[in-house]
Amino acid sequence: LHKKLLLLVFILLANTTNAWVFPEHRQIALLAIQNLSPADRVLLDKLWAEARKGYEKRLTANVIDATQGRKPTQLDYATWFAISGDHSCSPENMLYNVLQTDWILNVADVAAQLKEGIENSKSSVQHINVLRSSDIDFQKADPEYATRAGSNNVHFLLALPDINTSAAKYLRACLLEGAALNALGAYAWFHISAMIKAERYAKENLTAQEKSALILSALADEAFSLHFLEDAFAAGHIAGTRGSASVRKGTHDYYNEKGLAITTWDGKRKIVMGDAYMRPEDAEFAAATIRLSLEQLLNAAAGEMLFDYQGSAEALVNLPDSFNVCKNVVMPSIENMLPALKGNFKFVDEILVQTPVPGLATGYGELPRFRSELGKFIGFSSAINSSIVNGGFGQLQTQNGFVGGVDANIRFGVGLDGLLNQSADGLIYVQVGWKLDAPSSNQFLNNDHTGPTPGSIASAIPGRTAYTLRLRAPFYLIPGDLLVAAPLLLFTSPKTLTKMGVIAANGGLLSWQKGINTSVGRFAVVLGREVGISFYGLSRSKDDLIIPTTDSTTTLIQYRSTQFSFPIIEYRPFRSFSLDQSSSLTIELNAGFDVPHPIKSLLGEPIPSLKYVWQAGLRIVFNWRRYLR
Repeated sequence: LHKKLLLLVFILLANTTNAWVFPEHRQIALLAIQNLSPADRVLLDKLWAEARKGYEKRLTANVIDATQGRKPTQLDYATWFAISGDHSCSPENMLYNVLQTDWILNVADVAAQLKEGIENSKSSVQHINVLRSSDIDFQKADPEYATRAGSNNVHFLLALPDINTSAAKYLRACLLEGAALNALGAYAWFHISAMIKAERYAKENLTAQEKSALILSALADEAFSLHFLEDAFAAGHIAGTRGSASVRKGTHDYYNEKGLAITTWDGKRKIVMGDAYMRPEDAEFAAATIRLSLEQLLNAAAGEMLFDYQGSAEALVNLPDSFNVCKNVVMPSIENMLPALKGNFKFVDEILVQTPVPGLATGYGELPRFRSELGKFIGFSSAINSSIVNGGFGQLQTQNGFVGGVDANIRFGVGLDGLLNQSADGLIYVQVGWKLDAPSSNQFLNNDHTGPTPGSIASAIPGRTAYTLRLRAPFYLIPGDLLVAAPLLLFTSPKTLTKMGVIAANGGLLSWQKGINTSVGRFAVVLGREVGISFYGLSRSKDDLIIPTTDSTTTLIQYRSTQFSFPIIEYRPFRSFSLDQSSSLTIELNAGFDVPHPIKSLLGEPIPSLKYVWQAGLRIVFNWRRYLR
């Protein structure tokens, strides 16, 4: 079961680092198309009109619809850029989703709401809350959202191997057969496929139906390619391409939010932001290069570019490209698709030299790396506890009192915090430790108002120690359901399990446990996610207890008890970025009960009936954890 749960964790870690959120991808595409020359725009409109034949109900009349908002019934071409990669795995898959599925309209609706939410956010807190809600809604609309493309770095630039690496050498490395799948390589592959189809559209003697199908496929290939070219301009995807999933995610998040100073291969210097933090100047910067790629496609469709594609069977396919970026991990052979290129990628180079130079790989001069709260960890925690108790264990002990205590613990677990956003809470751990309680402030007789001395047996609940166990895990609908479902669904329906896990980490199916970010930190209802169990009376020195049997008589017993504590509301400040360690302060409101287990009477008298002691209080917790590489 342990191995199965760890595998579940790695499933959940998949694809937490897509670039540019949906409306940002679409906005870059809108700008690129709007900035085309009048002649190129006329040609693109003509191609769009031909491509949408037979799909008029699903595709907008105009190639772009800048006014498209909530609950769209049609999709424009700019939307294809956003659907590519993040909500599909190939141009073929993307086009099927656009034309044949209903859920993709729900995705576009969520994207429109996200756009409005980002535009109306007045603070970083509101911004984070908007992203949290949209990620949950995207996952509900598209069950594969959290795992698509999770097995590779296709949304990232390859790290720069050496400071002296030339543009030509780096770009060839991105396109080399067998290289790790990467954003520039994916762009080049699908862009070349689109260019070939566009030239065939211009040159071949085809029927009207064939021309319509071919240009539809060319536009699909190009939209898919441009999704990854847009990714190349996101700060976190320029810097966050190296290391484990957790380091990639943490580095990705940091630079997207804080920005990154970059230089393009052709010498332009810019500061760029990243996913969900795009500024107008970032959109304009990326759109200029996207426009040039579209212009190349339009030139090919106008018959102004020449390719010798007859020697390649792949180049003669009329359907959208089917290369799957979710399942494949290395680059295919571009030369095999287009033998006539023979290493001449001049038209591709014209685009790629305008992209940012990525950060260096490991070594001197590398960009600082950061780690998100993802992965296995070992940690330490200590806490100060203060609770109100409703009397003592005796039936006649009804006077309320206060109990304070401290504890120290060791934790072992898996971090899933920030899985899709900064509000996610998927922390899973087992904690063992030791606890010391002071005597309760109420005494064993309700009418005795003299304060007890520390450790006095005269308290209703004398000072005592306990061994502690604490378990925490998110849940989908009811507490513990994810732990039960994991071994059942892991091999039978991993997609279902992934959906459950992501929703659980983001507040559960009913969403009442999702975190709420404020200017002072994060608040969340966590009831059912965590239980603390304290085992009193197990040490060598046994716990004794004075129990009143009547208003004037008492007896002395030896006992053990088991206390259950359930956090209800949790507050924690915003986390800070780090490489392999995390520390935080958490304040939680909790409630629970203490179950007594009488052992024997020390006076030889019958043991009186005992009752549960209920308590409610605050727990201030400091925790530190180190993530294992």
